[in-house]
Amino acid sequence: MKSEQQYLDLFRGQRDLICQHSVAALNAVRDEAFASFERTGFPSLKEERYRYTDVARAFAPNFGVNLARKQFPVNPDEVFRCDVPNLSTSLAYVVNDQPVFSRPIPFVYSFSEAAEKAPGILEKYYNRLLSPHSSLFTLHSSLSPSLGRVGEGFLNTAFAQDGLLIYVPRNQRMERMLQVVNLLRSNVDLLLFRRVLIVLEEGAEASLLFCDHAMDHSSFLTSQVIEIFCGAGSHLDMYEMEETHTSCRRFSNVYMQVSRDCVVSHNNITLYNGQTRNTIDAVLQGENAEITLNGCVIADKSQQVDNNTLIDHAVPRCTSRELYKYVVDDNAVGAFAGRVLVRPDAQKTSSQETNANLCASNDARMYTQPMLEIYADDVKCSHGSTVGKLDDTALFYMRQRGISEAEARMLLKFAFVGQVIDEIQLQPLRERLHYLVEKRFRGELNKCTGCALCK
Repeated sequence: MKSEQQYLDLFRGQRDLICQHSVAALNAVRDEAFASFERTGFPSLKEERYRYTDVARAFAPNFGVNLARKQFPVNPDEVFRCDVPNLSTSLAYVVNDQPVFSRPIPFVYSFSEAAEKAPGILEKYYNRLLSPHSSLFTLHSSLSPSLGRVGEGFLNTAFAQDGLLIYVPRNQRMERMLQVVNLLRSNVDLLLFRRVLIVLEEGAEASLLFCDHAMDHSSFLTSQVIEIFCGAGSHLDMYEMEETHTSCRRFSNVYMQVSRDCVVSHNNITLYNGQTRNTIDAVLQGENAEITLNGCVIADKSQQVDNNTLIDHAVPRCTSRELYKYVVDDNAVGAFAGRVLVRPDAQKTSSQETNANLCASNDARMYTQPMLEIYADDVKCSHGSTVGKLDDTALFYMRQRGISEAEARMLLKFAFVGQVIDEIQLQPLRERLHYLVEKRFRGELNKCTGCALCK
């Protein structure tokens, strides 16, 4: 419990300060979350879902924590310029873990505003998917205890003081995509607890883009929890893009509850980072729900990226599709574990899971573990995984046509991940990502391209 002890001591000593700078809905579940973290600690490498990420080691350094909610000297509108041409979005900023709005945005609020502008929503939904007493937590643990949520998520709930609420009422839709820009800014090493709650009521529609950018070269450790509730017949199109630097560590946990007739698409793109662990848990609990999970990872140097997904088919006639592709180079380490769980009553399930990986150097490492756990007999499910190197024959023929070896390698890697980028529905974003991925493979994307300070 060496890594955990500093957080146990910090919470006990600063609990009143934490609560003073937070809101009632967060404070109501804080003590229970702390007790759960004290009981479980961080997950160990012996646990199936954390075989490739040492959480305790990542959280062991003594990071600063902004419990007094001091404002960082930054005007997001002045320092950030979106570099996606023709992408018409509503812009919201989160500086470290504090929402900052230069103007009101429909359906979007900070937690501190929610009591007035979206009364009762936080109390009804916040921490519902993460609580050890929630029905979904019990549903996971009863059939397969290793699926239970542990450790770092409880720590996030114990320390989170504000967050971003995206609430779209029944049968309403966001007219424009919401772009949430997460800016990391500090002159000291900083730990931040970021929280997002997304609620789409029946028939609601939303399109969301989350971008992570680092504006300083300090070490950052981000603990993020996103809870998503999709009401019957709702439609969610969501993108997460990380483009930070090698001193950034990101632990993101996304929990989804998907109701009947929903269509959900989640796309996770890691362009540049230090260490990343992304966890996605989605429970399909209404018939005819559809979910698509896509991921693209580019890692080199000594970067680490671990994606762990769970799609839980709890009811009949649901569909899931999953495609993750990695390109790892130099001494980078990639890991993917995708689990599709089909429960006994989930007949007529259709599921397809694919993980394809390219190791571009002899020292790069890729660990892959696609899994199907099926307890129903009338299903159509498949899964597959490949790990390979660049095609020597293709390289030879490209060299024969006057293409340099470096250019040929770049083109082959670019073509390999192109399938994931082509899945993006929004054309301006799709075109821009093709450009950014090419820059990344050329070694030109080593700083935050959306930050005016870097220009």
